[in-house]
Amino acid sequence: MSFTQPVSKPWLGERELEYVTDAVSGGWISSQGPYVRKFEEAFAAYNGSAYGVACSSGTTALTLALRALGVGPGDEVIVPEFTMIASAWAVTYTGATPVFVDCGDDLNIDVALIEEKITPRTKVIMPVHVYGRRCDMDRIMDLAHEYNLRVVEDSAEAHGVRPVADIACFSLFANKIITAGEGGVCLTDDPHLAEQMAHLRAMAFTKDHSFLHKKLAYNFRMTSMQAAVALAQTEQLDAILDKRREIERRYDKALSGIDGITLMPPRDVLWMYDLRAERRTELREFLAEDGIETRLFFKPMSRQPGYLDPRWPSLNASRFSEDGFYLPTHTGLTEEDQEFVTDRIRTFYGA
Repeated sequence: MSFTQPVSKPWLGERELEYVTDAVSGGWISSQGPYVRKFEEAFAAYNGSAYGVACSSGTTALTLALRALGVGPGDEVIVPEFTMIASAWAVTYTGATPVFVDCGDDLNIDVALIEEKITPRTKVIMPVHVYGRRCDMDRIMDLAHEYNLRVVEDSAEAHGVRPVADIACFSLFANKIITAGEGGVCLTDDPHLAEQMAHLRAMAFTKDHSFLHKKLAYNFRMTSMQAAVALAQTEQLDAILDKRREIERRYDKALSGIDGITLMPPRDVLWMYDLRAERRTELREFLAEDGIETRLFFKPMSRQPGYLDPRWPSLNASRFSEDGFYLPTHTGLTEEDQEFVTDRIRTFYGA
């Protein structure tokens, strides 16, 4: 089905074209091109971090972070139930075991439930800032300190949320707050971790490039062309976040007070505008007839075939997944676009 109001689309302009053109005309289009380092430095500086390590996706960013921290077979990593499955897969890729913790009413990991899941095998806590809502990082970092654990923030949906963990991992997929088309980036203040992640993403070559590889590594590199787009987006991130705050404000105002719609808590940065709806399936079909695309909430990790736990129906994450969805949310969404979307929702509910 073709949608006139897609859930997401990238917001690109002249600066992105200028930088990509420069990357191509200079001939350095691979990961060795200058824009990779420029992007890493700019994104790290924006977030107040010492080091940035660009890579091929948000999933590979998480994988690099866990590997750099020494996570492997026999280890456990605390992961939210309510998240995109890449969070759990990154753990599985290392040979470790994800241990799932249910969400609170803001969809983020319920910090009160983390401690009971910590065992002698636990090595990392991986909070996810769902849809742009910042987790309770103060309590998470206190827990990590108490139990001598490391923390990896999955910030794939939260560009603009300042990292505080050992490593923070961002996605640059086309539907994210800023994009490179495909891509990811890790941030850390630890020079050893930054060096390890950069080493692992580039096949663990020795310094003399002699083709003797002493550890299992990856080709998780970002091209200079992708980095050129990411740099241009990073330089405009404040303006992008401002535009998205206005989108959130307009949705809040237009959708408040509708019987059948439950608004979700405010977001620290807006990735997707999420809400809950009675008769969700009927509403989504009604909106689709008018060209309005919507997407469902994540399903609990314990409902996924690879991690199936028969207790999944009792989870808070399951309750939210049954009636939650999100609306078109992208930086170029106009006030007229939003009026069209919200008017159709009000019509459906007879508001």
